[in-house]
Amino acid sequence: MIPIRDTIQSKNFPVVNSIIIGVNVLVYLLQLTQGENLNRFIITYGLVPARYSSPQVASYFTFGQQVVAFFSFMFLHGSFLHLLGNMWSLYIFGDNVEDRLGPLRYLLFYLLCGFLSGLSHLFINWHSQVPTIGASGAIAGVMGAYFLLFPGSKILTLIPIFFIPYFVQIPAFLFLGLWLSLIH
Repeated sequence: MIPIRDTIQSKNFPVVNSIIIGVNVLVYLLQLTQGENLNRFIITYGLVPARYSSPQVASYFTFGQQVVAFFSFMFLHGSFLHLLGNMWSLYIFGDNVEDRLGPLRYLLFYLLCGFLSGLSHLFINWHSQVPTIGASGAIAGVMGAYFLLFPGSKILTLIPIFFIPYFVQIPAFLFLGLWLSLIH
């Protein structure tokens, strides 16, 4: 299932949503320039729970790096497909949520959702040394807001069966449920 677009037309150009997508793409391009330093870059800017639970690990990072990681992790991505999937979902659902909340409240909401997803990951995986990266937590919050704000909307979805493309409109709540089941 590949979402194409939603059926709700936004009234305003989604400035903040477009900027968030642009920043994610720029950070991914920055990641690509890291070469052999990529792992260090991801450890520094990704959210690694052990950095907060282990004093020995924490000693390798400055206070600023510890704070910045709570926000920078949501702009890093593990692959081009990871980035594409997240940004496409944000493109489809974020414009309407920004339209309803307004640009500043949308930005704060997006960052708060990402922060809270990182915080919950931190506490659930308290001693993990594996960095978490990606915008999925923030996007899950945006999709949840979309579901609450537009409960009757539909998503035009491509369902490829063999080589035949089928386009169907499915209720947003069904699509969002499937998305949540796939990311876990």
